[in-house]
Amino acid sequence: MDYKRINEFRLLGLTIAYYRKLRGLTQAELAEATNLSRTHISNIEAPNGKTSISLNKLFDIADVLEVPVKDLFDFRDT
Repeated sequence: MDYKRINEFRLLGLTIAYYRKLRGLTQAELAEATNLSRTHISNIEAPNGKTSISLNKLFDIADVLEVPVKDLFDFRDT
């Protein structure tokens, strides 16, 4: 993990959690749809932001959440 980017990873995780909840999905449902473990989804969304994610999985998450991947980088007050 690149600690220079820890804040960006944290914001990305919070944005993923925002869209997941907006779609009415649980972490388990998102995990199943993206072939990730629920624990990994939980770690991605955790505010401590200590888990990275591959671009392939990020695109998979965006597809399931039905948002353009660029929207996951629209860091607002989530």
